[in-house]
Amino acid sequence: MRIRRVGAGALLLECDDGAQVEAWRAELWRQRDAGRLAVTEIVPAARTVLLDGLADPAATAALIAGWPPPPAATGPTGPLVEIPTRYDGPDLAAVAGHWGIPPADAVLRLIDTEFQVAFAGFAPGFAYLRGLPEGCEVPRLPTPRAAVPAGSVALAGPYAGIYPTASPGGWQLVGHTDATLFDVHREPPALLVPGTRVRLVAR
Repeated sequence: MRIRRVGAGALLLECDDGAQVEAWRAELWRQRDAGRLAVTEIVPAARTVLLDGLADPAATAALIAGWPPPPAATGPTGPLVEIPTRYDGPDLAAVAGHWGIPPADAVLRLIDTEFQVAFAGFAPGFAYLRGLPEGCEVPRLPTPRAAVPAGSVALAGPYAGIYPTASPGGWQLVGHTDATLFDVHREPPALLVPGTRVRLVAR
């Protein structure tokens, strides 16, 4: 892990992979909750963790550099959210073909997978869910759709995701949910925050 200064009040932790990101994200949240780390925002991404709102970035960098590397998690440990999903997406057959299995088996694979929110982005409430078995990466569509319905359950690369609102998008659509992914009147507004375990249960 490498620590870089970003702007006047932030640090960027550069990690080797998603597992290291999750280990540091969980450790930083623990340290903040324990009162040993004063930071406004801890924002994980694919290979980085951003710490924003630091009064003294240099001192915080030295503090973090003195900690032992957090152990990699042996499995997801966050709270579990079940997302009722109708597996009726227009790209389900294409995904199953990419995996070399019938569509019904592709649905079972998704139902049996326990995902975890790696990070959020793209749109408020959009969570990148990791956990697809190795070798099950799915290519994006060659041409993105001009409009993807809100609640669409989709796959791209090594991630699954759910579109919180209607928007353009190039992910492969395998299903749909009526769950509300983002609500400004809820605390927190996003249903799926980093570290959360997710199951896409059939409805």
